[in-house]
Amino acid sequence: MVKMINDTFLRAAKGEKTEHVPVWYMRQAGRSQPEYRAIKEKYTLFEITHQPELCAYVTKLPVDQYNNDAAILYKDIMSPLPALGVEVEIKSGIGPVISNPIRSVADVEKLGEINPEEDVPYVLDTIKLLTQEQLEVPLIGFAGAPFTLASYMIEGGPSKNYNKTKAFMHAESKAWFALMDKLSEMTITYVKAQIKAGARAIQIFDSWVGALNVEDYRIFIKPTMNRIFSALREENVPLIMFGVGASHLAMEWHDLPLDVVGLDWRLPIKEARERGITKAVQGNLDPALLLAPWEVIEAKAKEILDQGMERPGYIFNLGHGVFPDVNPETLKRLTAFVHEYSASKLSK
Repeated sequence: MVKMINDTFLRAAKGEKTEHVPVWYMRQAGRSQPEYRAIKEKYTLFEITHQPELCAYVTKLPVDQYNNDAAILYKDIMSPLPALGVEVEIKSGIGPVISNPIRSVADVEKLGEINPEEDVPYVLDTIKLLTQEQLEVPLIGFAGAPFTLASYMIEGGPSKNYNKTKAFMHAESKAWFALMDKLSEMTITYVKAQIKAGARAIQIFDSWVGALNVEDYRIFIKPTMNRIFSALREENVPLIMFGVGASHLAMEWHDLPLDVVGLDWRLPIKEARERGITKAVQGNLDPALLLAPWEVIEAKAKEILDQGMERPGYIFNLGHGVFPDVNPETLKRLTAFVHEYSASKLSK
């Protein structure tokens, strides 16, 4: 039996009224927590994610410490790629590095398919452990979107401008769309397995898609994202879209069959709704402000909450992920403030 007590996050994601604004933080698992740092002295990210008990502990830790309304699975967007034959290594201080980058249609055709039960059983076991025994809030599963995954696969690692990726997209369009098909199939299969294991919501991270203009997004990306969300819609769980520096694409996401549009700090919630976004929204405190004095954090959080609470369907989050320099006590205090302030406003 799935253990569930606090469903505030799920109701907000569906656009329903809630007693308080639910809150969770991207990259809340680990990062700034001393307990996590102690674990990282012994284990790599790869080793943590391959040990369900340890991975479940890291995932649950911020929920216990901050009293968040949702947990997000601790893992990396690159986790499913080795199943396809992608040789990826997470290098400290660099990020994912791929030794066999995509250069042609032939390279795409060499890619395999994922069988989650065989290829990533540790991910599914972690989800089961959390949802069946440990968590009293919904668990958010996630996957990297095809564009962001493709950017790593083509560039061979992190990039500042994605020049190779964008050039490949235009010059090798046959290979590009073949790659999108391959990655969309993987994403659908991988995410459905997470939901079957117990994930109660899904966030798709298209971290770097903001590098594209609207026209290119509509031609080269949107059909793929429509295919993914249409397939996941059948699972009847809230679906969230998020990217960084992608405010110009917010309405494109709103057109997709998803439930929640995630906003970074560049686009105010009020402005997003004025543009025509009627679906639930999530965001969007600039994580850099978490290093500012509490008075600054509180004032900005209040401003964001006031905008978010103008209509049902709002989830408080950061505009990007927690970074290591953040004091865990700040996140604990912020969560309490979001709960208390929103409850006082919504009860009137």
